Amino acid sequence: MSTCVKIQKMLMSLSDSRDAEQLSRFFKTGKGTYGESDRFRGIRIPRLRRLTKEFTGVPLAEISGLLDSPFHEDRLFAILLMVEYYRTGDATRKEIIYHHYLSNTKRINSWDLVDLSAHHIVGTHLYSRNRKPLYRLARSSLLWDRRISLIATFHFIRNNDFADTFKLIGILTEDSEDLIHKAMGWMLREIGKRDLPSEETFLKEWYAKLPRTTLRYAIERFPEEKRQEYLRMKRIV
Repeated sequence: MSTCVKIQKMLMSLSDSRDAEQLSRFFKTGKGTYGESDRFRGIRIPRLRRLTKEFTGVPLAEISGLLDSPFHEDRLFAILLMVEYYRTGDATRKEIIYHHYLSNTKRINSWDLVDLSAHHIVGTHLYSRNRKPLYRLARSSLLWDRRISLIATFHFIRNNDFADTFKLIGILTEDSEDLIHKAMGWMLREIGKRDLPSEETFLKEWYAKLPRTTLRYAIERFPEEKRQEYLRMKRIV
């Protein structure tokens, strides 16, 4: 029996039908939604994180098998393993994980899978390298590629490096997907936590072009008077 199958049997044994139903509603798995047909076992993230410590030596090929699973938690477990492998790996291992991640973005197909991994793998890897891959991702027709491009820059933001985040948001302002609008607003809010003048400089230039959801997320922590001022300006344009 392969390690992949053993892991899936273990995850099956931890399934909780009540949690599975709740997660299915939370991740919008109905017809025409981003999570259509996704299936859930009902296992929460903290438990999956603890389990990764028991499988630190799983070959990458077995992780790929988990990414092929129709079950959300199987793919999530694979992603958490990849993050841990990247964090603890040498330069060669990091390079392999990075390329494997970007070769499998069609299977990293939910916002939580992206948000738990993109900055740890893609962002960390590109921080001291050429960042052109982010711009290819941002122009991809695949929603998850575009979200990865934004969330990857969270690593840059944590190091007070905002330029690429601003540029990518500029590219994605006309994106039709709400998950992209929210990601843009989230990253702007994170910039504001560290350097509010930089966020405001960007907003004063771009507020008219930003989706309303993006603006709301970006100014969520602003004083109420200033927040309302931005929203009024958005209504006027």
